[in-house]
Amino acid sequence: MKQKLGANHPALDDVTLLVSELVTNALIHSNSRNGGRITLAIADCHDRIHVDVVDAGGENIPQVCEDIMFAEGGRGLMLVKLMSCAWNVYEDSAGRTVWFQVKYTREDSDLSCPRKWAHREAASRPEAAH
Repeated sequence: MKQKLGANHPALDDVTLLVSELVTNALIHSNSRNGGRITLAIADCHDRIHVDVVDAGGENIPQVCEDIMFAEGGRGLMLVKLMSCAWNVYEDSAGRTVWFQVKYTREDSDLSCPRKWAHREAASRPEAAH
């Protein structure tokens, strides 16, 4: 996660925790557990991170366990529900996808042009010709 988002990304810790929970769920509860494939897709959508975890599906549809106070496990989807701004589950020909989004605020809101474009802009201004 750190390599994809960057060490200082404001959503890094939350996204890392939720990805860990969903990949663990896929390894334990899905038909991918016996050597099958689990695919992780991450997109930074400017003010939120979108994550898909795709596995081979299974007998049960993932759902939040409401009565988990004294349970040994079962908190993964509860964390996803509490920490994400949106999440859901769907199945298609690729398998079962559990996705979530985590909102964040960029610390540096300077969305200036890349350096190569900034040079062109400066050269095109009349005061730059002197």
